[in-house]
Amino acid sequence: MSTFIDRVLRRILLNRAKDRAGKPLKQTPYRFALAYRILKINLKRTLKDTLLILASIASACFGLHGFILPNHFIDGGATGISLLTNALSGWSISILIIFVNLPFVVLGYSFLGKKFAIKTTLAILGLSLGLNLFTFPQITPDTFLASFFGGFFLGAGIGLAVRAGSVIDGTEILAIYLSRKLSASIGDVILIFNVILFSVAAYFLSIETALYSMVTYFVASKTLDFISEGIDEYVGVTIVASKSEEIRTMITDHLGRGVTVYSGKKGYGKTGAKTEVEIIYTVITRLELNKLNTEIEKIEPTAFVVMNNVKDTRGGMIKKRPLKHG
Repeated sequence: MSTFIDRVLRRILLNRAKDRAGKPLKQTPYRFALAYRILKINLKRTLKDTLLILASIASACFGLHGFILPNHFIDGGATGISLLTNALSGWSISILIIFVNLPFVVLGYSFLGKKFAIKTTLAILGLSLGLNLFTFPQITPDTFLASFFGGFFLGAGIGLAVRAGSVIDGTEILAIYLSRKLSASIGDVILIFNVILFSVAAYFLSIETALYSMVTYFVASKTLDFISEGIDEYVGVTIVASKSEEIRTMITDHLGRGVTVYSGKKGYGKTGAKTEVEIIYTVITRLELNKLNTEIEKIEPTAFVVMNNVKDTRGGMIKKRPLKHG
């Protein structure tokens, strides 16, 4: 059976392998192995993205049906526009989500690419279909709990979609586009957009509803950041020290973390004197930061240490090796 599958894959993969002129490439074991590895990676990524998008749809549907829609709360962005229109007109939320997000998807296609637009379209259609086919009972009549947990599940849904390389709320696409055209950050664009949206909600609904909606938006945005930027919190540490070899050994042997060593020069004083130095860079968890500082102080108290937040990591040993204590 495995031999048959290999023959089928070989024929499919090598038939797709063409040179720049469009002619089939010579079939070699190396090209087959390379194409097979690429296909395996693509299939794995597609499966992972599909599961993430399905989970995002389920979470968003639960947050909307179970908490937000029964209380006529809104969120920020395109979802907020859909919810506000639904609260004012009674139009179907599943239809509104498609039509409100459609211009953002078209915009995303023009500068983020075809693949992103297709995945986003499927995710939004899936959310619309899920809202139409599946319903959840109102979980709690408490307005504050509804605003909080509605934002949590909706934000989790949006974050999972972002993890899959798509969106179920197109506002961020607009924010990225405008930030490239104007002298404003993505955060500034989203902030201005939502200030206008919540002001309209306060006028047409009520100030109390707008305030609860702001709680929903705040919780949703924090949950989105938490999921899309990674659960683990890391710190990138740059160390300039005379005893760089001792510090490197301490990090690799005592903490069990990898390091990158750069060759550089340090300058100081009025004359700008320069000396050769090895610069150490490592990424650790926040829990290890205190221990690292303590060990550096033991080796060289005058070492120059710079720390910066790292949203997430990929590859390396930091997620594979357990945190060492003692």
